Amino acid sequence: MEPIRQAFTFRITNPILSGLLYSFFWMFLGALALSLLLWGSGLAEDDLSFYTFLVHAVSAFFGGCVSGKRAGNKGWYYGCLTGLIYGITLLVIGFLALDSSLALGDMTLIATVFGAGSIGGMFGVNLKK
Repeated sequence: MEPIRQAFTFRITNPILSGLLYSFFWMFLGALALSLLLWGSGLAEDDLSFYTFLVHAVSAFFGGCVSGKRAGNKGWYYGCLTGLIYGITLLVIGFLALDSSLALGDMTLIATVFGAGSIGGMFGVNLKK
């Protein structure tokens, strides 16, 4: 009797790409939660700037954690690259969709996701063991 084979599996082996995928997934969940918070409460859109930074930091942290775990070593390196690419992608999307220019808040966002991604990468390497 022959065992049942899996029909189709898909796994991204590149640590940075897999980290970016997880980062954007967590960003989607955070944006959904912030949308529900905005809809269900009396908050204005201007009051959500801290929460958006928090969502992006958590997303970069989890993305760095995944990339560090997939890499197995140099977690801070893969995590900070994941965070940096994540932040630059957000800025490019904001520039193209909203026609916004670079501001001090954008540099703060880049620094935040850079740091959160590198810390997540350090945690991710240690999760592998």
